[in-house]
Amino acid sequence: MTLDTEVSSLKQVPLFREVEPSRLKLLAFTSERVHFESGQHFFSQGDEADAAYLILEGEAAVSLDSPQGVVQLALLGADALVGEMGILADQPRSATVTAQTAVTALRIDRGVFLELLAQFPQISIAVMRELALRLEQTNRQLAQHRGSDR
Repeated sequence: MTLDTEVSSLKQVPLFREVEPSRLKLLAFTSERVHFESGQHFFSQGDEADAAYLILEGEAAVSLDSPQGVVQLALLGADALVGEMGILADQPRSATVTAQTAVTALRIDRGVFLELLAQFPQISIAVMRELALRLEQTNRQLAQHRGSDR
């Protein structure tokens, strides 16, 4: 895939729509296009948070090991960003991400991801908004679960 094709793909992602093409070219150049087969892990809970992944095609499940077994938290598709929480929190991975179908993703190295957030406040805001939405969904699920336990 050419660099221009990669930039065109990135322009389609809501998170990067406001980023100028020259910056997207740099992101495409410094990132790695990776492929996962169904059932293959992007990373596992407890791993070092060394990169974020932008899903370009396919679906991936986010799951958590708990005392009650594995709990699936989310199913993510194209344009979803995963792995950013560990980078932002400077903590090991809090969940496992597994390809549910064949997945093509862009692997964005930790340093590149942090630099991107520093240079583009609009991307930082979009990432914060996404994290806030995920937290809200988790809170809602916990509240529903607690209500069913009574």
